[in-house]
Amino acid sequence: MKNWYSRASPDPVFLYIKRVKANDTMTTQTFSDYVATQDARNDIQLNVRKYCLMLCDALVLDFTTRHPNSDPYKFYIESGRKYHKIIMETGGGSRSVNAFVDKKTGSVLKPASFKAPAKGERFNLLIIESREECFARADFAGSYLYLR
Repeated sequence: MKNWYSRASPDPVFLYIKRVKANDTMTTQTFSDYVATQDARNDIQLNVRKYCLMLCDALVLDFTTRHPNSDPYKFYIESGRKYHKIIMETGGGSRSVNAFVDKKTGSVLKPASFKAPAKGERFNLLIIESREECFARADFAGSYLYLR
């Protein structure tokens, strides 16, 4: 009887099993391929964070141009397990969610509540045209996230 960690083939390649949810099939990927693509995944996540900060700057700019005489709202990022949450905080301390951004795909989503996004991607920060349109339409009140 073989142990679970013994290899049946003479080739000492460990396989990394990854479940694909789209069609519910199993695909195999070598561990070395997984490690090789880790840098690319990290770069994507860093770019998504950078674009989230740019979106926060665009939201602050929109607020200050519309309300030049009032104290500006603060926009900042709270990161969760799956999403970056873009939070709007008023001078009085009340907070609300302006948008959710998926960490892996860069999808900008409208909030359904403080803890969850609504379904349906509004913009994608990793696609140049979509990102520029998102920054151009960025509205501190969140109206840029409604479907048209």
